[in-house]
Amino acid sequence: MTPDRQFPRAAVVRRLLQSTTSPREDRIPWAAMAGIIATVTVFAVAQGLTYPLLSFILERQGTTPGLIGLSAAMTPLGFIVSSPFIPALARRVGGARLAILCSILAALTLIAIAWTQDVWAWKPLRFLLGFFANPLYVISETWLISITPAPRRGRIMGLYSSIVSGGFAIGPLSLGLVGTQGWPPFMIGVVSFLLCGLIVLAVVPRLPKMPHEGEATSVGGFFALAPLLLFAVFTAAAFEQILLSLFTVYGAALGSAEERIASLITCFIAGNAVVQILLGRVAEQFGSTRTMLCCALASLAGCLLLPSIFNSWLIWPLVFVWGGVSFGIYTMSLIQLGERFTGQALIAGNAAFAFVWGIGGIVGSPATGLAMQLIGHQGLPSSLGLLCCVLAVFLMAETRRRV
Repeated sequence: MTPDRQFPRAAVVRRLLQSTTSPREDRIPWAAMAGIIATVTVFAVAQGLTYPLLSFILERQGTTPGLIGLSAAMTPLGFIVSSPFIPALARRVGGARLAILCSILAALTLIAIAWTQDVWAWKPLRFLLGFFANPLYVISETWLISITPAPRRGRIMGLYSSIVSGGFAIGPLSLGLVGTQGWPPFMIGVVSFLLCGLIVLAVVPRLPKMPHEGEATSVGGFFALAPLLLFAVFTAAAFEQILLSLFTVYGAALGSAEERIASLITCFIAGNAVVQILLGRVAEQFGSTRTMLCCALASLAGCLLLPSIFNSWLIWPLVFVWGGVSFGIYTMSLIQLGERFTGQALIAGNAAFAFVWGIGGIVGSPATGLAMQLIGHQGLPSSLGLLCCVLAVFLMAETRRRV
């Protein structure tokens, strides 16, 4: 006699549990998840510090906005070049080893940047910084999405984005404490990069393996699978890169001190950090596409309001909300990626995200810097507003198509 016939009530209970709770949801590897998020957060501290720090230094040296934007675009260019190699490297070297190696190389690159203090030498060095930083983001986000249960994806990805954004906020905030001159600000970034590698090393036994199921998908092949999703990543990337690299120039044109501009950037990223969990819950209730559309429209509204209230106290709540909804576009993209793809397609999707993120940064900063040279400092909100408007139009068309 089978166990189910001997104990029919136990069989019914077991079937109910199997139908309502998946093994994946029962055994969430919280230690691995905490290690992954901590790794990217520490890395984000260094990244958030680098953009405004180098822009401040170049601004003091009298560098033109266009050249500052071009210099900032070197890091996203490194993202672009490294992205196609990440899936194969992760399979061959291993995700953990690749992440540790990249954190060490990024620290050495930042030391070289601090040592040279020259705009032309910084171009190849900032390229290398992006080249070494990119694999860590791709690997970490692939790890996180692969171990996140579907019913909790919005909340966990929102939490991930919030904590990582907090790391970005600490970067500019640290400039207000140690200044923008000499070695102290650079050493904060170097230590952060090295600490990132140490965290990965500490949680290696708990980290998941890179997913290998499904057909191998290249970064180029993923473009045909999710073009609108990738354009959303492009918009979020361009928005963030433009603001981090050129908001110092915009504020200086309006007579703001460096400390106030750095504080506004911190407020922007702090709003980004606080709002993501709320946006994740909203996405679970109303869908990630509709939530992304609301983020795009709210970002557009911020662009329209920025020129008129920059010198008033209203700039602080505006920048806070603006930061949350603009980065929310990327959070919604991550949620959709986990909803639609698994296995090797997930790795390719994360690498494609990094590729497009690099394109957004490399196109957005120089184009906006050129616009600011041609039409003045208002070229910054005009460029950002145009980008958000185009995304909103595409998302509305997609929503109507689905309905």
